[in-house]
Amino acid sequence: MLNVTRLLCGRATPGDALRYGEAVSHPHAAPLQPTVHHRPVVVWNVTRRCNLHCLHCYSTSQDRDYPGELTSAEARALLDDLAGYRVPVVLFSGGEPLLRHDLFELLPYAAQKGLRVGLSTNGTLITQEVASRLKAAGVLYAGISIDGMEDANDRFRGVRGAFREALAGIRNTMAVGLRVSLRFTLTRRNMGELDSVFELVEREGIPRLCIYHLAYAGRATRVPDLALDSSEARAAVDSIFRWTQEFHRRGLDTEVLTVDNHADGAYMVLRLAQEDPQRAKEVLALLRRNGGNASGIGIACVDNLGNVHADQFWWGYSFGNVRQRPFSRVWEDTSDPLMRGLKDRKHLLTGRCSRCRFLDICNGNLRVRAEAAHGDVWAADPACYLTDEEIGAVTAGAHGSGQ
Repeated sequence: MLNVTRLLCGRATPGDALRYGEAVSHPHAAPLQPTVHHRPVVVWNVTRRCNLHCLHCYSTSQDRDYPGELTSAEARALLDDLAGYRVPVVLFSGGEPLLRHDLFELLPYAAQKGLRVGLSTNGTLITQEVASRLKAAGVLYAGISIDGMEDANDRFRGVRGAFREALAGIRNTMAVGLRVSLRFTLTRRNMGELDSVFELVEREGIPRLCIYHLAYAGRATRVPDLALDSSEARAAVDSIFRWTQEFHRRGLDTEVLTVDNHADGAYMVLRLAQEDPQRAKEVLALLRRNGGNASGIGIACVDNLGNVHADQFWWGYSFGNVRQRPFSRVWEDTSDPLMRGLKDRKHLLTGRCSRCRFLDICNGNLRVRAEAAHGDVWAADPACYLTDEEIGAVTAGAHGSGQ
């Protein structure tokens, strides 16, 4: 996760303690000890059921029951362990988490245990009453997904009316004082919506915009040509940087982040080296402190059945199940070769990743993309849009992008 606002504009934002190990001075920041990857943020898919049918859904969720999901007692035991393990954040996700029958029992239970609680939702079910209940339950923020304006979003999400319902959910959530993050996933089907999404964020006063690069997982692997190519990705990131600088110039308190492609950080350093060399050095230092991709290190996933994964996209491999062993023990067990490799991966990476001069700020990017594209966990991430020359990976007689 790259905080464009913090890095490009130098403005403090609520998550700086988690990302860069800095103390935070921001009116929307909840108390956090400065730390980077000491304990993982845990994405917990509390149910796989969902009322939408999104093109890029990593869990291939449908509107049906999924047998074997954690019971209420098992869910509370998981939260007990996460609290004892002192994870910084637990993000209730899905499917659509609001479809879980005991959600409003589990949310306050987690908050009372001292966990910082977030919600990842499509927003379509957040009525005024639900928003008030989320606030009362101790939820600190809600990430609500919109993938373009009305027509584009509804095609992308497979249900007519999804945009209007999600926008109403955003407004209802903000009305009760919960911090909202609008989430937008960049694909070839909606890249033309990017400017409109920034305009929506400004018009609605949404305090946070997270722009996701596509993960090659779940339903996204079944849709041809969904991922951006290198030139399209670079153009999109240029627009994101431009909008972020414009928001900052006009004094808008809007936090902009990109997610799931640490090439964005390297690209920012390269641009700043030409425009503001001193700022480039400061940004590079922060990115080195962050360390890049944190799958298996600073991000974890527990799916609806209790299986533990390296991140929320990597459902094809499990390190164990919380029904057999507590999450904390699974996460600390490096006898698993993949877990051990992810925690110390640089010497295992191959291809252009192994030769990249930005490896210390990228950490090999998203491994699930490499596996999907090459059948090899340690191969180069195909979503890196930087050229071989830019990353210093040119070998004798070789030129070009090297992807």
